Amino acid sequence: MQTVTNIKELNERIQQESAFVDILSMEINKVIVGQKHLIESLLIGLLSDGHILLEGVPGLAKTLAINTLANAIDAKFSRIQFTPDLLPADLIGTLIYSQKSEEFIVRKGPIFANFILADEINRSPAKVQSALLEAMQERQVTIGSETHKLPQPFLVLATQNPIEQEGTYPLPEAQMDRFMLKVVITYPRKEEERLIIRQNLAHNFPKASAVLKPEDIVKAKSVVKDVYMDEKIERYILDIVFATRYPAEYKLEKFAPMISYGGSPRASINLAAAAKAYAFIKRRGYVIPEDVRAVCHDVFRHRIGLTYEAEAENITTEDIITEILNTVEVP
Repeated sequence: MQTVTNIKELNERIQQESAFVDILSMEINKVIVGQKHLIESLLIGLLSDGHILLEGVPGLAKTLAINTLANAIDAKFSRIQFTPDLLPADLIGTLIYSQKSEEFIVRKGPIFANFILADEINRSPAKVQSALLEAMQERQVTIGSETHKLPQPFLVLATQNPIEQEGTYPLPEAQMDRFMLKVVITYPRKEEERLIIRQNLAHNFPKASAVLKPEDIVKAKSVVKDVYMDEKIERYILDIVFATRYPAEYKLEKFAPMISYGGSPRASINLAAAAKAYAFIKRRGYVIPEDVRAVCHDVFRHRIGLTYEAEAENITTEDIITEILNTVEVP
């Protein structure tokens, strides 16, 4: 157990180490109007080595947000449009025969970047999705007989269009589980949209300046792991996860016939990691229950399987998560 003095010292250190969060947010907010939740989610994914699945209608600044983040960190950005005719080689690269050297040389694909926007991931066939998910999980790709490490930091932001389902290849549950967060973004408020119109019609569209280096993010990721998490918070996380698996044990019997499967151990790991990253963003050296609650919907939204009964009664995963958070005892 850490002593009060140690936690105080840790808190002071985290406050110093996390000073860049405010600078980075200010730089992003020069370009992005509103979308506070999207920006926070990008930072959580970045600082806890997770990837993000983003759902929202077209035109909500998804591409602009990740491009702006890449500019602010002076990192390499790749936008890959997933289409039905895309091949794994278009993503990871391939071997090309060089007549000059009379040997095969590696031509690296767009996956070799710090920030990847996988636009409409469900438009491409399973083999392309698998190639991306392998890169996300292993942080490396194999071209021919050689294995190549991907640059650090490495963040994949995959988007799905919730409207059009025609001609798509939906991600299977096991592949959805690879994403740390599933973030649903909504329309901006009226005042925000007025600013967006003005900004886009102005002579010069704002651009983010580089305020950090990729190495700064790599260093910050190791500091995030030092954020203190008490045993009571660990038990709280486990209670939330187990309530998705065995709802009857948590006085949520009504959800037992509606949940086909709950969160896996990966959900527990991701909830703890995201809570630590959220505490870091809020410039705190320790996790409080509010941090867990703040990230819970994004971590579990794609990890709870619903039965036909739930669909018939219009019960969503959002409803189940909210009810679990309202029922499970807060430490």
